[in-house]
Amino acid sequence: MPIRDVIFQAGNYYHIYNRGNNREAIFFERQNYLFFLRLIEKHLINKDVEIVAYCLMPNHYHLLVYLNTDNLSNLMQAFVLAYTKAINKRFNRVGSLFQGRFQATHIDSEEYLLHLSRYIHLNPVRANLVKSPQDWEFSSYCEYIFTNNNNQIKVDRILQHFVSSDSYRLFVETEISETGFL
Repeated sequence: MPIRDVIFQAGNYYHIYNRGNNREAIFFERQNYLFFLRLIEKHLINKDVEIVAYCLMPNHYHLLVYLNTDNLSNLMQAFVLAYTKAINKRFNRVGSLFQGRFQATHIDSEEYLLHLSRYIHLNPVRANLVKSPQDWEFSSYCEYIFTNNNNQIKVDRILQHFVSSDSYRLFVETEISETGFL
């Protein structure tokens, strides 16, 4: 397997994403999304990976993470394997669920970090799954705008750049009206 272009280092932000093999679904029912989130807690959050934002879509996922470890590749491998095995068993399927290994981009500026959080939260709107990002159940957006953070999602890493959660909401939702999503 080729060497990854991105080197994972503690103290940095990364956009982690992947989609289903052949662009097929990776979530087949509501319980799959919830199980995926539980595995994130077990395999990533409990192993020094901070989840800053996320969005789970029917055929792909986005994670914005801050690393407190250099070991993300091994953690992700265990995480993806656990999810794939469970889905294969549940739906009596075999083979790969994901299209290759996960993709990663290093976040190298504050501007990019903020833009990426908005991009992630607007994914379900862009896909015409919902009219407003707060209507998508499998995203961290509501934790940002309602500040009902359960301490699992590190919203402060983004919200510290805004006066309030309302100003973050405006930052995200202005993009909807300016780009004509609605």
